[in-house]
Formats: sequence, C-alpha cells, structure tokens
Amino acid sequence: MTAIKHALQRDIFTPNDERLLSIVNVCKAGKKKRNCFLCATVTTERPVQVNVVKVKKSDKGDFYKRQTAWALRDLAVVDAKDAVKENPEFDLHFDKVYKWVASSTAEKNTFISCIWKLNQRYLRKKIYFINVSSHLLEESVPSGENQSVAGGDEEAVDEYQELNAREEQDIEIMMEGCECAISNAEAFAEKLSRELQVLDGANIQSIMASEKQVNILMKLLDEALKEVDQIELKLSSYEEMLQSVKEQMDQISESNHLIHLSNTNNVKLLSEIEFLVNHMDLAKGHIKALQEGDLSSSRGIEACTNAADALLQCMNVALRPGHDMLHAVKQQQQRFSDLREQFARRLASHLNNVFVQQGHDQSSTLAQHSIELTLHNHHPFHRDLLRYAKLMEWLKNTDYEKYEGLTRNYMDYLSRLYEREIKDFFEVAKIKMTGATKEGKKFATLPRKESAVKQEAESLHGSSGKLTGSTSSLNKLSVQSSGNRRSQSSSLLDMGNMSASDLDVADRTKFDKIFEQVLSELEPLCLAEQDFISKFFKLQQHQTYLLSMFNRKDMIRQMMIKIFRCVEPELNNLIALGDKIDSFNSLYMLVKMSHHVWTAQNVDPASFLSTTLGNVLVTVKRNFDKCISNQIKQMEDVKISKKSKVGILPFVAEFEEFAALAESIFKNAERRGDLDKAYIKLIRSVFINVEKVANESQKTPRDVVMMENFHHIFATLSRLKISCLEAEKKEAKQKYTDHLQSYVIYSLGQPLEKLNVSIFLNVILMQSIGEDSSDSQEEEEREYIPSLHGREAGVPLDNIFEKLFAFFFWQVVWHSMQDEFIRQYKHFEGLIARCYPGSGITMEFTIQDILDYFSSIAQSH
Repeated sequence: MTAIKHALQRDIFTPNDERLLSIVNVCKAGKKKRNCFLCATVTTERPVQVNVVKVKKSDKGDFYKRQTAWALRDLAVVDAKDAVKENPEFDLHFDKVYKWVASSTAEKNTFISCIWKLNQRYLRKKIYFINVSSHLLEESVPSGENQSVAGGDEEAVDEYQELNAREEQDIEIMMEGCECAISNAEAFAEKLSRELQVLDGANIQSIMASEKQVNILMKLLDEALKEVDQIELKLSSYEEMLQSVKEQMDQISESNHLIHLSNTNNVKLLSEIEFLVNHMDLAKGHIKALQEGDLSSSRGIEACTNAADALLQCMNVALRPGHDMLHAVKQQQQRFSDLREQFARRLASHLNNVFVQQGHDQSSTLAQHSIELTLHNHHPFHRDLLRYAKLMEWLKNTDYEKYEGLTRNYMDYLSRLYEREIKDFFEVAKIKMTGATKEGKKFATLPRKESAVKQEAESLHGSSGKLTGSTSSLNKLSVQSSGNRRSQSSSLLDMGNMSASDLDVADRTKFDKIFEQVLSELEPLCLAEQDFISKFFKLQQHQTYLLSMFNRKDMIRQMMIKIFRCVEPELNNLIALGDKIDSFNSLYMLVKMSHHVWTAQNVDPASFLSTTLGNVLVTVKRNFDKCISNQIKQMEDVKISKKSKVGILPFVAEFEEFAALAESIFKNAERRGDLDKAYIKLIRSVFINVEKVANESQKTPRDVVMMENFHHIFATLSRLKISCLEAEKKEAKQKYTDHLQSYVIYSLGQPLEKLNVSIFLNVILMQSIGEDSSDSQEEEEREYIPSLHGREAGVPLDNIFEKLFAFFFWQVVWHSMQDEFIRQYKHFEGLIARCYPGSGITMEFTIQDILDYFSSIAQSH
C-alpha cells in the first residue's frame, strides 16, 4: 500500500500541488470486481482545500487516473455502519449517498480517522460521524500549534521530501568534483567529513578575529539604549499632554453625537407628522361636498365623487407602526367614519328617490308605446343613473349593506315597471296576431282554399308519344278542383279545442313578422338592461380568480331573472296562442327562436337572455313535435265514405302544402335537422295511410288510388328537391309506375283476344306438323281479321273510357292504355308475319287507326 501511496503522490497529486494524507482501497457495494482508491488530500497552497478523490486504474491497467473529486465541505455524513463489530462497509453522504466496501476494516478506520481530523482542523461546518468507534475520533489539535493533523499519515508523508532545483544543482556540482562519489560512497562521505571540519575551524577563527568589532558593537548598543530612555521620557510627557486633549475631543465627539441624534429624531418626527398630515387630512371642500353636496346636478355629482374618493383614500391609508395609538389619529379616523356613514345614508336615500322619480316619468309614456308593438327605450334612464356609477362603486367598497339595499330596491321597483311594460307589449302582440280588431272575427273556422294540383303526366311517362298526332289538348295538364275530395276528411290543422284556421300566406307572413318583432324588441331591451346593471352596480370588473368571475356572472343573471321575471311566461303564452291560431306557426317560431338563441349564445352563453330564450326554445320545439304528431294522427284517423270516389287524398295535398311552407321557412335555418326528422316521420305515415285508404276504397279501384296519390307525392318531392327524402321520392315513383301498369293491364285486358287464340292454335299446329301451313288454315285466319276492322275495335274502348273518365288521373291512364294497345298490336303483327310468311295476311287497321280511335274517344268526352 505504501508503494501505491508514493506512486499516487508522484503521478497524480504532486502535479496538482496536493498532498496525499490517507488512502483506502474500496469497491462499490454489490460490485466488488472493479476496485478503486479513495484518497484524502490537502492543497499545498493557501487557503488550504481538503478533497476526497476517487482514483482508479486505466482500462489498460498500466497507470492510475483521477476520476472524481468531492470537496470535504460538501460531505454531510460519514456512516461506518457498525461501531462495535468489524465491518468494511461505510457510506459517504455528498450530494447523494455513496456506498463503499473497503478491502479491510483497518484501512476503513484509518481513512475515517483522517477525515475526522481534517474536519476538526480545516472546516467550520462539522461532519456527522455515525456508527464510528470513539477511539477513532481523537481530540482536535489547536490550530495555532505547528503539529501534524493527520498523525502518522502526515509524518509518513513528511519523510519523503523532494529536492528543489537549486539543491539538485548544488549536489550535482559537488558530486562532479569527486570522481568516487558514485563508485565509492564511503570515500565520498569521508571527503565530505574532512571538508566540514575545515569549514568549522575557519568559522571559529573568524569568530575569534571579530571580538574587537563585537565590543565596539556593544558600546554602541549601550549608547543607543540611553538615547531610547530619553526618547521614552519625552514621549511620556507628550502622552500626558495628549491625554487631556483626548478627553476634550471625546467630550466634543459625544456632544456632536447627541446633536446629530437630536437632529435625526427631529427629521424623523417631522417626516411622521408630514405623513399623517398629507394622508389623513381631508380638505374642507371635500368635507362640505360630502355633507351638503348637490347630488342632482352633474357638477355636484362630480364634486361628491371626488370627495368620496379622497375620503376612501384617507380611511384606507396604511398607517406605520405606532400611528394607531396616537389620540389624534384615532379622532381623525372616527371623524372619517362619521363622514362616511353620513354620506352613504344621504347617497342611498337620493338614489332611491331617483329610482322612483325616473320610473314615474317613464310610466307617463307607457300609453303611447302600448298602442304600437314597441317597447319603451330605457336609455335616458340608464344614462342619468350611470352618472352615479362611481359613487355606487364607492358605496360597494365602504358600506356593502347599503349597497345591497339599493340593489334590492332597484330590482323590486324595476321588476314591477318592466312587468307592466312587457305585459302591455305582449297584449298588443296578441291582438295583432288574433286580428281581434277585425269585426270580432276570432278563431273562426275558415274553408280551406281549393288548391290546384298540377298533373305532370308527360314528364313522368317520358316521350312515348301523344294521344293523337294532331290533338295537342291531350298533351296538356288539366287542372282539377280538389274541394270535393277534401270534404271527406278532416283537416290536418285541427289542434286541441281550436277549430282549423286555414290562413293564407299573407296571414302566416304577418304572424312571422309579429313574432320576429316581439323577439327583436325584447332582445335589445334585455341586453341594454344587463349592460346597465353590470356598469352601474360595478359587476363588470375583471376578477383575479375564476370562481369570482363565475359568482359575478351568477349575480348578474339572478338580478336579470328578478327584473324580467315575466318575460318567459309571457313568451310561452304568446307561443301557445300562435300555436292555437295555426299549428304551422310552430315552424316560424322554431326558426326565429333558434336564430335568436344562437345569436344570444354567441354573445354570452351564460347570460339571462341566452338562458331564457333557450328555455322557450324547448317549448317551441315541443309544439313543433306535437304539430307533426297530430298530423300523423289525423292521417291515421282519415275515414273514406264507401259511396264516394277517392282521388288525391287530403293529407297528401296537405303534405305538399306543409313541405312547401316548411322549405320556404327553413331556408338557411339553424334547425334544419329538426325539419328533416319531421319529414321522415310524415312521409312514412303518408305512404302507410295511402295504402290503407286504397285497400279500404270500394268505389275507386285500389290501383287508381295508389297511382294518383303516389304520382302526386313524386311530383311534390321532385319540385321541392328535399335532399333527405331522395329515397322516398324514388319509392313513390316506383309505386306510381307499378300501379299504373297494373291498372292499365287490368282495364285494357286483351282487345285482340280472338286473333290471339287463332294464332296460338296455329303455332301449336305448326310445331306439331312443321312450319308450313295449309291454305285452309290461312283462310280461317282471314275470317278473324275483318271482325276487328273499323269501329268494332273501338267498342270496348268506349266502355273503358266511360269508367276511366270519372277518375282524376284519366289522361295519364288513357295515354298508357294507348301505348299498351299499340304494344299488343306490334306483338301480333310479329306473330302473323312469323306464322304466315309471304301470305300477305295483315290486320285491316293500322297504328294510326289506333291513335285516331283513342283521340276521337277522348275528344267526344
């Protein structure tokens, strides 16, 4: 270990001007394969720095290298693990705990003892040694004594001292002068001894020769001592004189100190007095304004506001320690408190009078506004009261009880005022909606206007041709009255106990304008009042905490609810009235209310207006759903008379009316999704109930009922282009086409039945005996052909048309029968050409004859 110690000193610590005091061979706990050395070192330069250095061998193992160094002052705890039993483990607590295992307990103890001694000598901060044996912790060595700190370890280091450059040079010169210095050390030593003796003799002779000079030196020293004694006597006399001067100067210094202290105290006292005078002195003008200021004029309000702010500053001044014990300060504070109480009482009384007076002035103008559908503008009232906003803020900060009292009084009075205004306003709106001024015509049952139903036959049937080549009247759509068909079913607008009010577009537009005007008048009224409340009662100030902000918004909302408590009930009553007048009004109300809710939520989602309109929107949506449900129920309740013919069903025509109205209302509306859901419910109910009525109809064939109504549904959906009903539009077209084809085939039958049987028998015969037919067979066929010539072919068509003409949809059906007849004609022509090739047998009427037959029958009716 000694060799390693000297090697580490030479290679690592000497170049860094450090001395190695103690060393211990260690490894980390749990990793005993990689050993290293912990070294306790001190620097050779002052101030002395003590370090613990970790040294380990290089990867190649041929030299040592310095890895980590810790300052001993950063060491907090040395834990030896066990103070009684031998244990090589110990911990060093630097920035973190380092766990080590020494190669032997003796090395560990020696190293810990060295650390303890270095701590005692060089560090003010003491290190905690735990689980360390007491004999390792020796008494610390006084710092003034030149003793070794590290005991044997430091002495061991002192045994090895390197020569400096000069010493090395002198030794080399001396050794060069003696040839045997290296080969014969004894001869070299003997030579050095002889030279030392010669030098000692010369030194003694030199001393003996200088005795005379020594005696002279001693005499000079005696004389010098005498001179020193004289100087000391003079200095003593000077000191006595200076002593009196010192006493006088001390007195002067003490006097100056007292003067300075007095001046300092005076300055501080003056500063305190100036502070109290500047911060706790209220001007006489302010006092007069608080006691007698005019609160009704703008100048007086400004003077009172300035005085109130000055009073608040005086009352809220941060007093210095001890000020609150001064009698004058207590008196001034009491005076300020009395002024505050007096002015707060005067201000609250005046504002209450202002509330009453302003309300009285407004009441005189209510009659004029009640005639028109407008709400009174409160801007002048708000403008006059906002002059007191700063005084309200002062009252809120100084006397919150009076501030709350004013708030309650304002809400109580304004709620009654707004209730009168709003109720009168809604009464006017109800009168305008019901038309009560129109000679007592209240909710009368009006006959529904007979709407024209357009028949788009050609567009549905395609370009298959005209009924006749020369007649254009059959290609045009005829307009039929639907009044006789609607008389058999109840209107879809029957709602509750109210009779059906078949309002025209102008009436519904009027209702829409009235409802929009009501919302447009209410919205700015509520927003203006909310803005005024926020400013006047100082509720708009920015708060530091989010909870305070929520409390502020909640306070504004609660005040608005109290003031406008009648708005929501009045709106619900108006909505109920509009729903009774015409259930389709719920469409207008849903769109308008949704738009206003959306606008209010964009401004402030938590505002009173947004919340109230949102609640009312729920009622409107409920009425809309009820309207749709009632329409579906009325479809299900439709009864068809057994003796009456069925054409376009009432609820089919009314679905067209509903859809056209809804599309015009919901154009670019926010609640389009609600309408699309209603469409799906209504159209499915229409489909189901059309089939139900068609199955129950006895006077009109089922195919005709289905064909006419689904054609009308398809035409309506095609015209309106409702995207959510594309599937239903295709289904309606398919049902119309299927039932049209079914009715045509059923009604037309086989007009060429005899020819069909003859050709059928001939085909069987040809298949049995060959393709050639006999002359007798051809003659037999010729007998059947003339029977279909001329008007005889049109006899059954007259009967068919007589039945068909009674139906509403006869043009399209007649056209389809014509096409079917032509199709059969072409089919039989093909059969004749196949069965009798080259015989020249043909039917004695042509396609043009068929067209003429159908046209003449149609024109005759």
